[in-house]
Amino acid sequence: MKRKLNILIACEESQACCRAFRKLGHNAFSCDLFECSGTIFGTDIKEPHPEWHFNHDITTVLNKTDLTLQNGEQAIIYGDWDIMIGHPPCTYLAVSGAQWYYHPDDKNLPFEQRRPHPRYPNRAKDREDGANFFLFLANANIKRIAIENPVGIMSTRWRKPDQAIQPFMFGDPYSKNTCLWIKNLRPLHPSKPTDDQGERIYFGSGKSQPKWYSDGFTKTKTPEERQKWRSKTFPNIARVIAEQWTIQIAAEEDLLDEDEWSILGRNYLELLDNMTGGIRYTSAEVDKNIEKHKYPIRFKQDLLDEIEKREQGLIQYWEKQKYDR
Repeated sequence: MKRKLNILIACEESQACCRAFRKLGHNAFSCDLFECSGTIFGTDIKEPHPEWHFNHDITTVLNKTDLTLQNGEQAIIYGDWDIMIGHPPCTYLAVSGAQWYYHPDDKNLPFEQRRPHPRYPNRAKDREDGANFFLFLANANIKRIAIENPVGIMSTRWRKPDQAIQPFMFGDPYSKNTCLWIKNLRPLHPSKPTDDQGERIYFGSGKSQPKWYSDGFTKTKTPEERQKWRSKTFPNIARVIAEQWTIQIAAEEDLLDEDEWSILGRNYLELLDNMTGGIRYTSAEVDKNIEKHKYPIRFKQDLLDEIEKREQGLIQYWEKQKYDR
C-alpha cells in the first residue's frame, strides 16, 4: 500500500480491533476511559499495548487537542482519521436491560405510570446519556464510521442497523447477535465461517444462553468486570473488520500498487456493490429511501467466493511481503 491508514477504535480497552489493524501495518489506536487490558477473548492471555492506547476522553482525540497515550508519549497522526470503529457502552441501550428500568411491582401499569426500579433509580438518565454518546460517535467528523452494539433502543431512537453479524460467520465458535451501523462502508461478508455456534447453557425455565455469556457470572467478581467480559470483540470479527475495510478503503483511495491490483482486480469494488446492492449511508442523517432498501441478508455465493478469494490472496501477499522484509 502507498500509505498507512489512520484508525481510531473508540471504547476498546481489549484492543482486539486495534491489534488486528496493527497486524496489517496501520496506525491504529484504541481509546477508552479504562487502561488497556489487551485481553484476548476466550483465553487468559493479555497483550496490552499502552503505546497504542488513549485512556482519556475521546473528544480530545477526535479533535487532536490531546493525543497523550497511556504510556505518556504523544501520538503522531499525519492527516485525518481514515475510519473510526465505535463500541459505545451498551449497558443502558440493550433490550436485555429493559427489565431494570421500572419497578417490578408496576409491570401491569402503563409505562408513564411506572416508578423507577428501586435498585437502579437513575436508569432512565443513564439510558439518555448512553444514547447521546452513541449519536455523538455517529456524528463524528470522520469519513468512515462503524458503530457496534447489540439489539437495543438505537434502532428506534436513531435508525435500524445496517447489518447484524454473528461470530460463527467469521470462524469464531460462538453466538452473539451484533448490530452494525456503518457510514461510507460496505457491510462485512462471511469469511472462513464455521458451523460451530458454541455451547449453550439450558435453564429449568426452558430458556438458554451461550456458555461464554454465562461464564461472565462465574469468572468475574464485579459488575465492571462482567461489562468488560461481555463487551470483548471476538478475534475473527476483529480480523474481518481490519481485513475487509482496509482493502475497501485502499481500493477506494487507489492506495494499491500494480502488484496488489493484479491480485485484487480493478473491478473489486464493482463486485462488492453487485453483491451488497450498492446501498450506503454517507452521513448520520436518516435517509428514508435507504431505510427501505437494506442490504441482502444472504449474499450470492458465487460473488462471495470470488471476493473472498481475492481478499485472502491480497492478505497472504501482504503477509509474505512483511516476512520477506
